[in-house]
Amino acid sequence: MIPTESMQSTIKHTIMAFTTMSIVACNNTTQYPMTRQDNTTDNYFGHIVADPYRWLENDTSAETQQWVREQNTVTRNYIDQIPFREQIVNRLTQLWHFERKSAPYKKGEYFFYSKNNGLQNQSIYYRTPSLSEEGEVILDPNKLSDNGTVALAEFSLSPDGKYLGYGIARNGSDWNEYFVRDLNTLTDMPDHLMWIKFSAIEWYNDGFFYSRYPQPAANNELTAENVDNAVYYHRLGTSQDEDKLIFADKQNPIHSFVPAVTDDKQLLVITVTESTTGNALYTLDLTNPKAEVKRTINSFDKDYIPLGHHNGKLIVQTNYQAPHYNIVAIDINNPDPQNWQIIVPESDDVIETANYGNNHIYINYMHDAHSQLVVANVETSDTTIVSMPAIGAVGSFAPSKGEDTVYFSLSSYISPMQIYAYSTSSKQVNKVEGWGANVDFPFADYETEQLFYTSTDGTQIPIFITHKKNIVLDGNNPVWLYGYGGFNISLTPAFEIRRLLWLEQGGIYAVANIRGGGEYGEEWHMAGTLQNKQNVFDDFIAAAQFLINQNYTNPSLMVCQGGSNGGLLIGATINQAPELFRVAFPQVGVMDMLRYHKFTIGRYWATDYGTADDSEEMFQYLLSYSPLHNIANRNYPSVLVTTADHDDRVVPAHSFKYAATLQNAYKGSRPMLIRIDSQAGHGAGKPTSKIIEEWADLYAFAFNELGIVFKQ
Repeated sequence: MIPTESMQSTIKHTIMAFTTMSIVACNNTTQYPMTRQDNTTDNYFGHIVADPYRWLENDTSAETQQWVREQNTVTRNYIDQIPFREQIVNRLTQLWHFERKSAPYKKGEYFFYSKNNGLQNQSIYYRTPSLSEEGEVILDPNKLSDNGTVALAEFSLSPDGKYLGYGIARNGSDWNEYFVRDLNTLTDMPDHLMWIKFSAIEWYNDGFFYSRYPQPAANNELTAENVDNAVYYHRLGTSQDEDKLIFADKQNPIHSFVPAVTDDKQLLVITVTESTTGNALYTLDLTNPKAEVKRTINSFDKDYIPLGHHNGKLIVQTNYQAPHYNIVAIDINNPDPQNWQIIVPESDDVIETANYGNNHIYINYMHDAHSQLVVANVETSDTTIVSMPAIGAVGSFAPSKGEDTVYFSLSSYISPMQIYAYSTSSKQVNKVEGWGANVDFPFADYETEQLFYTSTDGTQIPIFITHKKNIVLDGNNPVWLYGYGGFNISLTPAFEIRRLLWLEQGGIYAVANIRGGGEYGEEWHMAGTLQNKQNVFDDFIAAAQFLINQNYTNPSLMVCQGGSNGGLLIGATINQAPELFRVAFPQVGVMDMLRYHKFTIGRYWATDYGTADDSEEMFQYLLSYSPLHNIANRNYPSVLVTTADHDDRVVPAHSFKYAATLQNAYKGSRPMLIRIDSQAGHGAGKPTSKIIEEWADLYAFAFNELGIVFKQ
């Protein structure tokens, strides 16, 4: 049941002394598992660095698995004693139970979309000849496993809509397997492709292009470095060992490739990466059977995002000499930048995403971290600013071939996803009734404000703050501060159902758009990388200080959370400013900054971080903030580390070593726990049931440590 307004007024917490019947008391008697230390060391430019928990990097060893079981037992015993944890599960389950439909798009005779009834572990995929008709199921990922741990990772329809190429990920791993479904019979064909990561299914003639890695050695599938990627062509109905090699680069084994076929079927465009920043572009003329792959752009200094092919020229979104990005047309036979034609010039706002189709480019700009849509006609150079129905984050703004109408989603922190239709001819936007998400929650009682605060060096940083209207700024409100700060990734105001529980309990949710992200272009990103990385931590610490100084909260009621690169953010922040926070959630974090590049695709992150092998200066800088290497016996907040056994993006050894070091060094009374999920990975594709269980643990831990009793 949704609380009434009068009920919600009683939910506002009161700071008071609770009995042990209400709150699990923090004490210094938590018995952590004994974690063996050894004498492993590394020599960096003459500096000896101890790594006593190196053995935890072997995640398949019996000793490590026993350690995982023992840590999970301690954590479960602690969290399961919190008396309102099951009430939180029930409330999250109520909130999650809402139907949602994605934005539709058309292929051949059908519209395609996904739908979830609310509590299904994975969304189901449908097709329909008309948006007014109920769809037919074409793929139900929930039937791929009993517990929802097999997730859809790739979904690609053939141009005529007769075949579906789809990829699955098992247990949250980044490894994908590809299958093909005949949509006439709704049955799978014999095609089964393995050892694929970060690829795409790009249809051409009677098959598709994709990229894959060699099969890794047994028991090293989740930790071994991924090298020797190559592009192949797979013909429908054949086995993978018959696939034709299209391109490989043995001289550069660390390069990875993502193929794309232009809509006119004239070009295969291969995006070549060696890091998370910058890429090259190679092309293959598909109209010439004797053509070879051409290195069209062979520099990795900037981003070159292929959008399409028009009148013999490749349309590319790039930040080359345009930190906020522009869109250019490149003659692949004469690709020197001096010959590029600028189609959409750089502006004050950053281009977040762009799509090309039907002679138009559909552009999603970021204006102070929220979306503004613009449509550019390639033939006439005319541009249209789309009249947005609300401030928020846009998704799925992609055209269907030959269609005048483009469908897109729009959401915000306090507005669930709604679907809108934009007509290229009339230039009008209309809401598509019955699509999007329908959540039973009193959103009108809440508001989001965007403010700006000053960081350590004087830089103005935007922050979104969401809370119940007419909140009293008396310094006694619980605040949940979230951040990321890396890899040119922007935090835009998208809807997350999990956050509603915090808001209705009287909490404030704050998102800081710190440097390292892409909110203001390349300069903003680079200001949080390499030897500027400390700016990221300073910005986040300044956000916490701002919230305290403005009387939103106080340190005894402050929670901080971040995942992946954001886990690094939390780990570094609570080493540097532990006094600002009462609870910390470093999730699937990069915690060992000296060895991160030695696992799976970790080397890709070096453009943001640098590596300890680069130079003595870079080693010293990484060592100065590495979460693992700066743990001491200080007054830490209560910490719950989270990771998963199948995370092959940021391998769980980061969190294992971090938690072991924290438990050994900290001598205070607050819990230093780690939650290690099973049959799960970095986060993508995690089933709804697992998400609810994880967030119930996070909320129970947070409320308990803050001294707040959850109320229904």
